[in-house]
Amino acid sequence: MLYRVVRGAMFGLEAERAHHLAMGALSALMKPDAVRALLGAALRVDDARLKQKVWGLEFENPVGLAAGFDKDARWVNALGALGFGHVEIGTVTALGQAGNPRPRLFRLVEDEALLNRMGFNNAGSEAVARHLQGVKVEPVLGVNIGKSKVTPLEDAAEDYATTLRRLHRFADYIVVNVSSPNTPGLRSLQGRGPLEALLVRLKAINTELSEGGRKPPLLVKVSPDLGDGALDEVVEVVEEVGIDGIVATNTTISRQGLRSAGVDAMGAGGVSGRPVRSRSLEVIGRIYARTEGRVPIVGVGGIFGAEDALAAMEAGASLVQVWTGFVYEGPLLVRRMNRGLLRLMEARGYGDVGEVVGAAHRR
Repeated sequence: MLYRVVRGAMFGLEAERAHHLAMGALSALMKPDAVRALLGAALRVDDARLKQKVWGLEFENPVGLAAGFDKDARWVNALGALGFGHVEIGTVTALGQAGNPRPRLFRLVEDEALLNRMGFNNAGSEAVARHLQGVKVEPVLGVNIGKSKVTPLEDAAEDYATTLRRLHRFADYIVVNVSSPNTPGLRSLQGRGPLEALLVRLKAINTELSEGGRKPPLLVKVSPDLGDGALDEVVEVVEEVGIDGIVATNTTISRQGLRSAGVDAMGAGGVSGRPVRSRSLEVIGRIYARTEGRVPIVGVGGIFGAEDALAAMEAGASLVQVWTGFVYEGPLLVRRMNRGLLRLMEARGYGDVGEVVGAAHRR
């Protein structure tokens, strides 16, 4: 109830400004170690049935924060203290960039959605490395990397490689973002040839950087707008190259079924939230069926509560992420989701989250 009041006030502000004000306040509140530990203990749902081991990494629960919320790794521990099983930073590019002109983030309240055309605004991989240097990162940390806008597509692999080299040592896992609709031409990297070349190069660098130490898994993030044939090609490349996982899905450029007024006037951008849920579930299910569960999936898109999370996991997701749902539901969302997952799992006869993954395909 309290968050509804706060949300009403925040929704009266321009969306990007509200985001930075809210995160500035949260970061200040959570800065003292003692406060973060106290609130973290209150918000964390500690139950063995929620624990998940994927890629050799131990996740305290399957609910994570998607990339785009903390682009520059400024608020990782504050966000982690809200009970997330993992936090994914970025998208980070080799070069710092301002992104697209503001306004570039819009609320579609009637649709419980957001429209954004941020354009990978971030401080750049050197600055993000400085932010993480010397910080004891508390949650499992994902690093989402993308292409700098000024870099030609033919030089994309080297651009991604630069960021990978700079941030490799901080990452528990790495996501290659080739699916944002807000960097011109980026989605063309999902084609078989460009994608294979990019992933082969990044896998080789990841292996080289991991000699004698840990090797963070390498994932690729895909678009919900891929047709089934194109999605199948991506999955084939992932398996052929030996990529460790798939994040499904990014935002959609589709405007079908939106009810919020003034969407056309808002201009271009990707839509996230409720409108993506159905297609995201289809993509998760198709990937799981095509790979027979061999490739772990992180499910993203329209997840607002425990039932949404369970549906994504039953479709085949080993982990789920929230972003838009977090904006609409507030900082207690993760606790509610994890408690709700336990109730739903018990009601449906699941012993733990591992039993949930892919259950829809086994029925």
